[in-house]
Amino acid sequence: MKNQTRVIGIDPGSRNTGYAILDTDGFRHQHVASGHLVIQGETLADKLGVIFHEVCALINEWQPEVMAIEQVFMNKNADSALKLGQARGAAICAAVNAQLPVGEYTPRAIKKAVVGTGGADKQQVQKMMKLLLNLDYLPQSDAADALAIAMCHANHLHIQSGGMVRGVRRGRWV
Repeated sequence: MKNQTRVIGIDPGSRNTGYAILDTDGFRHQHVASGHLVIQGETLADKLGVIFHEVCALINEWQPEVMAIEQVFMNKNADSALKLGQARGAAICAAVNAQLPVGEYTPRAIKKAVVGTGGADKQQVQKMMKLLLNLDYLPQSDAADALAIAMCHANHLHIQSGGMVRGVRRGRWV
């Protein structure tokens, strides 16, 4: 693909953090890598350190130009929302440390962008990521969510630039 941008998508979590790397020209998206990190640690601080270091390692390995991440949503459990927010913060700090611009999207906006409805369930997201990226396997749910986040951001970049993704280099548009 010409004029492509590499996007890292992060689905943060204090137990599992999904990640995805996509190359995109804003219209076509190519799967590069995806998976999930199993976050282990004795304390929440230990887990946040793992998220930060692992996301830094992914950024270093894959050299993305932008990061996309899911926004915190308030569920019934405020403690879970706080932990999710802290996991997001650790991942965002890794992006800021690498001078990457960060796009943030609500779960509804992500699902609407890739499935067509904001109320899609996890299985629908997994199936759409398999279909849209022509994968020969069904991605694990956290990885599929990260793929959807990256694709949502790639679509947003395409629209924002009037149909062409502008190149991004280490924190600034070129």
